[in-house]
Amino acid sequence: MKRCFWVDEKSTLYVNYHDEEWGVPKYDDRDLFELLVLESFQAGLSWITVLKKRVAFRDAFDNFDVEKVAVYDEKKVLELLSNEKIIRSRGKIEAAIKNAQIFIEIQKEFGSFSDYIWGFTNGKTIKRRAKQLPVSTPLSDAISKDLKKRGMKYVGTVIIYSYLQAIGVVDDHDLDCCKY
Repeated sequence: MKRCFWVDEKSTLYVNYHDEEWGVPKYDDRDLFELLVLESFQAGLSWITVLKKRVAFRDAFDNFDVEKVAVYDEKKVLELLSNEKIIRSRGKIEAAIKNAQIFIEIQKEFGSFSDYIWGFTNGKTIKRRAKQLPVSTPLSDAISKDLKKRGMKYVGTVIIYSYLQAIGVVDDHDLDCCKY
């Protein structure tokens, strides 16, 4: 079975992520928060590194319960920094907490984070078919700018473009991919 060029066929984790998740539209705020946090932790690293630690991240971050993450204190930050099973970056951990607080504000303003993020495309998935995929687009620029204006961190346009692919707002499967 042919898959997107970036999939390491030797990695069951990567194959499953590609086949079952990547580019599949997500509307549940918990799922959207999880992937936003994971994408921010991926900054400067490979996605496979994050995928390998995903279960540990779920355990460490209370299954990405945004209400719980939003009230983490310094004691919890130190606990996360000592957790060898996750990516230990104070800046990224503190950003996850601040981003959770802003995520909740967005939920209150729009009814859900899903309504907010999908509102940028009027609820439609953008199907891009190009031999060379961009690392950012005017859409990711706009969302990144808005999230930064609201106070979120680690939400640059490249991270947001990757996030949009992960949550299915953008479908960038290769033309010859089985998921096309």
